[in-house]
Amino acid sequence: MRQGQPAARKVVQVLTWDDEADVVVVGYGGAGVTTALAARERGADVLAIDRYLGGGATELSGGIIYAGAGTWVQHAAGIDDDADNMFAYLQAEVGDAVSAQTLRRFCEESPALVDWLTEHGVPFEASVCPYKTSYPTDDYYLYYSGSENAGGYRELAKPRQRGHRAHGPGVSGKAVFRPLARSAAARGVRVRTGTTATRLVVEDGRVTGIEAVTLDGAPAAVRRRFAALARISSKPGVYHQGLRRAVQALIARIERKHGVPVRIRARSGVVLTTGGFIANAAMVARHSPHYPWAQGLPLGSAGDDGSGITMAEEIGAATGKMDAMSAWRFIGPPSAFYGAIAVNTEGSRMVDESRYGAALGAAIATAPGHRAWLLVDAELAAEARTQIAGQSVWFQRMQTERLLRFGRTTGRTIEEAATRAGVDPAGLRATVDAHNQAIEQGAPDPLGKPDDIRRPIHTGPYALLDISFAARLTYPMPMLTLGGLLVDEHTGAVRTETGDTIPGLYAAGRAAVGICSNGYVSGLSLADCVFAGRRAGTHSVQHVAQN
Repeated sequence: MRQGQPAARKVVQVLTWDDEADVVVVGYGGAGVTTALAARERGADVLAIDRYLGGGATELSGGIIYAGAGTWVQHAAGIDDDADNMFAYLQAEVGDAVSAQTLRRFCEESPALVDWLTEHGVPFEASVCPYKTSYPTDDYYLYYSGSENAGGYRELAKPRQRGHRAHGPGVSGKAVFRPLARSAAARGVRVRTGTTATRLVVEDGRVTGIEAVTLDGAPAAVRRRFAALARISSKPGVYHQGLRRAVQALIARIERKHGVPVRIRARSGVVLTTGGFIANAAMVARHSPHYPWAQGLPLGSAGDDGSGITMAEEIGAATGKMDAMSAWRFIGPPSAFYGAIAVNTEGSRMVDESRYGAALGAAIATAPGHRAWLLVDAELAAEARTQIAGQSVWFQRMQTERLLRFGRTTGRTIEEAATRAGVDPAGLRATVDAHNQAIEQGAPDPLGKPDDIRRPIHTGPYALLDISFAARLTYPMPMLTLGGLLVDEHTGAVRTETGDTIPGLYAAGRAAVGICSNGYVSGLSLADCVFAGRRAGTHSVQHVAQN
């Protein structure tokens, strides 16, 4: 997050520097640490800065890396996969976010990407999850993390498990970031936390460094208080935005009182890895006014405020996909719920319920009033209850229990449940009849759900489970931004509106348009952070020899 108002665009002639490195990385999450490691491997002196303590959204995440084409983990699990098969599936998910050539390269380099992560200490395990889920329990670490096994996609490519969860208890994003950070430190990457970039420094048309505000010289007690507040803002703040706002106000007060302005020179390049802008309500509203941001759960750290994107825009950088948002409505576990049907206020189905949760979230975002329900009958509800304990990690179990207790409207008949919930009873009855009739007659599902997942709905009592955006307390809907700076897909250099690149400036991760900027499946963002971070880190050192 930047201090004060945006500075006017101008060329700054810098006479003195307070610190310098070959490559300066701004933001030290997944993309930042990957960039730093890649640049260090090329022999560069690397300095990374972070407003908080490092880790970013990666450390808060589930720790999923989307990888395939025959990774060592897939081989160990007995799963055959190749780049052609991976490309065929991802092409449908990625669309025009990147070129076909870049997507092909992403797929072909996927096994080497997992090898690289493994070499730097990220732990993986070849235990395959035997049921469909949005996130596996601590018993399993390889699973279908997207829509590979859903309707329509099975025909495009052979379904293969590509969700590589870093091995560790609970949500394991820390098992991705922390080993990489330790490896970076061991290799000589310098990190300055409590340091906020405020502006890019441009000399003779080239980005040569940054201006920042740092707490490096603050008293030890102040830095300890800052660190404690940063930790509260990070994880608890995701679930309680009011708490985060209050903590951020205290952090800002510390920065105003103890922050010291500094200039940091980048002899070769500056790489922006500052994340997206889901924490910036005004920016989200400006670019995605159709999304009910306030009703969702902004997924990311307070540093995901778009500051890196804005700093680059001020010196002529171009952006893309800024209206792309991903909102996730996961209905499983329990896996029985994939046999239910999701309906809007008119009682109409919205999507193949077996698809990845972002597809259902997108459908709800465009539904009347952003309202939606999951219809289950007594048999499905009973089966689901038996699965909750064995298929869920703590947060999934908590959400499902709350949904079943507080987000449920029941009725002895379809019409009674619909009337009580505010759903058109005639519309819902017609939808259920069509759904059941297709199953009985062996006809394809109208929305493409595979036959082995479909279930007839015919046993009362019936329940409509509220999966709307507005069900924030009962069933929060995580969301994040996918757009950012346009970059050269071969180097990661930031582009201008005319298609040229800005000398000395690179970007990676959610600060930039990347593999997942059209649509999201679990692990694709972290995989893109590594893919794009290594690219930017490698190319950002090329100016070193000229200095």
